[in-house]
Amino acid sequence: MAAFTFSAASTTLAISTLHLTRASFLSIHRTCLHTLSPRLRISLNSFPSSIEEHEPLPSSKVSAPWIVHALPTARSFQSVADGGARKKAVTVKKKEKRTAEEPRYSKAARRFYNERFGEKPQRLAKVLAAAGVASRRSSEELIFQGKVTVNGSVCDTPQTRVDPAKDIIYVKGSRLPKKLPSKVYLALNKPKGYICSSGEKELKSILCLFDDFLKSWDKQNPGEPKPRLFTVGRLDVATTGLIIVTNDGDFAQRVSHPSSNLTKEYIATVNGEVHKRQLVAIIQGTTIDGVHCTPEYVELLPRQQDILRARLRIVVNEGRNHEVRELVKKAGLEIHSLKRIRIGGFKLSSGLG
Repeated sequence: MAAFTFSAASTTLAISTLHLTRASFLSIHRTCLHTLSPRLRISLNSFPSSIEEHEPLPSSKVSAPWIVHALPTARSFQSVADGGARKKAVTVKKKEKRTAEEPRYSKAARRFYNERFGEKPQRLAKVLAAAGVASRRSSEELIFQGKVTVNGSVCDTPQTRVDPAKDIIYVKGSRLPKKLPSKVYLALNKPKGYICSSGEKELKSILCLFDDFLKSWDKQNPGEPKPRLFTVGRLDVATTGLIIVTNDGDFAQRVSHPSSNLTKEYIATVNGEVHKRQLVAIIQGTTIDGVHCTPEYVELLPRQQDILRARLRIVVNEGRNHEVRELVKKAGLEIHSLKRIRIGGFKLSSGLG
């Protein structure tokens, strides 16, 4: 005697506490084989009447070919679960990315490229200035004094074309590095009390503000000489605001030359009230060093709660020496503070004040 359940698709066979003889078992077997089909449910009523219900016998066991008696034990379920967990816990080794090696070219290929696409030779004075030896004019003086040699011969012509990567250049007995420093472009909000040149020892130069930058140059740019920094244009000692610092002489020349037509914008804080006639006087311009200078734009800015004095926005084209101060002075106004906020498309960012 046994209790068992059979499921095949949607077909179910349920027998509970039955005593099966050999004849009745064969009858059940034949009945199930002939009637087993999808969506068919077989109950006790479908079996022959020869099946009789009796008291269960503990020693009896039902055996049928379509019934699986062996069920998974709890240990087997745990082993499956542990195996799945271990499988998930296994970390997949990432494939190491192989960095592609730079292609190696022969000397002939490198020479062919340098001759046709490499940097063209430059004037000796310009190379010395770019290498940080001295300014362009001071480099020319060193060349005229015979303190510069090129490939073992003294060179006294600043216009001589040289290539630091190929030519051997010595300045005062020191070898000029083959590799020139990278181009550097820095923006600074110049504080009051600093000058833009390094010649006057009694005043602080804004170039001393870049000492930490130059000290870390060797670490950030190994193998490159330190750049010789200079300002693009100038601001007087009392004027604050945007100043560009670089080691690119060509860039500085293009930006500062009047032919570039780059306008410069200033904010002038003045003492006293500003009237319409004074704005007209500013826009009419003034004469500086024999040249009549007129501003591009003049505007009286709205008053602010934290600023008691009037403020003027003045845009000039050439930006001659003390031009904005002279324009305001001619109008009968006194400047309290002057700040440059723009050079062409270069604006003083909010992070710099």
